[in-house]
Amino acid sequence: MSVKSTTARASETSAPVLVRERDGGIAILVLNRPQTRNSLSEALLIALSEAFTDIAADKTIRAVVLAANGPAFCAGHDLKELTGRRTDADGGRGYFTQIMTTCSAMMQQIVNLPQPVIAAVQGVASAAGCQLVASCDLAIGSSAAKFATPGVDIGLFCSTPMVALSRNVARKHAMEMLLIGDMATAEHAAAIGLINRVVQVGAERDEALALARQVAEKSAHTVKIGKEGFYRQDEMGLADAYRYVSQVMVENLLSADAEEGIGAFIEKRDPNWEGR
Repeated sequence: MSVKSTTARASETSAPVLVRERDGGIAILVLNRPQTRNSLSEALLIALSEAFTDIAADKTIRAVVLAANGPAFCAGHDLKELTGRRTDADGGRGYFTQIMTTCSAMMQQIVNLPQPVIAAVQGVASAAGCQLVASCDLAIGSSAAKFATPGVDIGLFCSTPMVALSRNVARKHAMEMLLIGDMATAEHAAAIGLINRVVQVGAERDEALALARQVAEKSAHTVKIGKEGFYRQDEMGLADAYRYVSQVMVENLLSADAEEGIGAFIEKRDPNWEGR
């Protein structure tokens, strides 16, 4: 594995809040604020947004792994940073609005990214950290990982995390997490569909990379079409969804990679995707 770059230094002398690495066609983004349990500070939100913007435009990247340094995956928003703005003339309203808007836009970048994003969760993912996991296309959890939306316990309902959470798990599971705030084990998170699978402690990043390598072997064009179609049809009624995906299938059939892939299947050979 080779380090590609680091980004978003909080100051001239501090460590980068986000580390960017590259493993072949896989981009690896590592949250790097272990001293704050990788809470989503303004600097980290901006760094993630900039990284996703770069990745979206890079056709050599086939998949993304989102990981974290330290014992926690992500503790949610940086509450100390937010509380520090209560002395603003407006009581913090403007800054709170800015942070929530920035965070929501970044979460949507993950969904809209052409490449699949796989979370590798080694520890606690709470509040907006749980939202981050839920926003990813796939997620691997260590057996030590835990998940929660505990805002209700501090008088701040996890309303923005609720959006991603409720699009991953059934309503009653989501409402239980939101109303009670208790930590869910990795096994429970897998059972309700918040993560894909549970692995032994320390193996979560390798497992996420293994999944990413499998994705990287597919046609990037086809994966892009499929990911976009998945999320768009999910928001539609049944008839509209079928109309939409039928047209998607037609356009997909007309693509060079579909022609190559079907030909390779018929001829019993490996496909040679465009751009490889």
